[in-house]
Amino acid sequence: MTRAAVLPAVGAPLELTGIELPEPGRGQVRIRLAAAGVCHSDLSLSNGTLRQPVPAVLGHEGAGTVTAVGEGVTAVAPGDPIVLNWAPSCGSCHYCGLGEPWLCADAMAGAAAPYARAQDGRDLYPGLGTAAFAEETVVAAHAVLPLPDGVPLADAALLGCAVLTGYGAVHHSAKVRAGESVAVFGVGGVGLSVIQSARIAGAGEIIAVDVSEEKEELARKAGATAYVAAGDDTAKRIRKLTGGHGADVAVECVGRAETIRTAWDCTRRGGRTTVVGIGGKEQQVSFSALEIFHFGRTLRGCVYGDCDPVQDLPVLAGHVRAGRLDLGAMVTERIGLDGIPDAFHAMVAGRGGRALVVF
Repeated sequence: MTRAAVLPAVGAPLELTGIELPEPGRGQVRIRLAAAGVCHSDLSLSNGTLRQPVPAVLGHEGAGTVTAVGEGVTAVAPGDPIVLNWAPSCGSCHYCGLGEPWLCADAMAGAAAPYARAQDGRDLYPGLGTAAFAEETVVAAHAVLPLPDGVPLADAALLGCAVLTGYGAVHHSAKVRAGESVAVFGVGGVGLSVIQSARIAGAGEIIAVDVSEEKEELARKAGATAYVAAGDDTAKRIRKLTGGHGADVAVECVGRAETIRTAWDCTRRGGRTTVVGIGGKEQQVSFSALEIFHFGRTLRGCVYGDCDPVQDLPVLAGHVRAGRLDLGAMVTERIGLDGIPDAFHAMVAGRGGRALVVF
């Protein structure tokens, strides 16, 4: 029996309860969690913005230690520290064949099958295939990434989603070049990772934008050179900070139509706007045909930072060891499983950076 935060139905409150995990089967790994980040995607799964079979144990940004492996597993062994990979690529679908593992057609297959049982006998589904809001979990072997040396295990949880996403948005999607100006919309866990990654890329002006003025100190510690409290004149203020032209790159980490539109508006002619935030299908963004021609901007989506976690995790670990990437600075609250509902409320209210469940 292991303790977990269970989502009994879409929109229902989480329930802290014991669940029964099976022993790892062929190709599976059992993990004792050290920590799990509370990501906005978990909130989106709980309220139905993203689809997830229920009842489920959410949580996908996690790190821990292997306690047992099933038949055929050779990549990790009991005692190994690992980071969970919530979107493991199959290596054989159309998108993997194109060299785009972040779009793998089978990445979400693990979330579709029950993995444990509730105390009342109901089948439980793993949120995004990983179910990290629990003391222990059982996942497919290809959903774990060996943690390189020199990275604190609890803080390493952030590497599994926020940091890979933010780093990839800067280095893979937007391809930020040294000296370019970058506007970052949303100073949560992913936004803080984008700011740090832009600094690592050698960006010139790094402008953080958020509705909360209280996040300025957090943003500046991550590397922001300017801070704009979001309002009706956000795009105008960003243009003023960038010589009247607009930012070379804008990265939207919120997932709201008006924020995406503002990110586009603040980008210079010929600039790049990357959307990382996940919004609902009711969030509609409009552009005129004339402005698309006139501004010559690029607007693109970004899934999991357009990353290959197998290749990118060692790179990020190198930045951590060298002191260029500060994982702990992104954590604004360390909580237990019972603190997840309050962390959800804080995200809705726009407060804080990343809450980390520490076991």
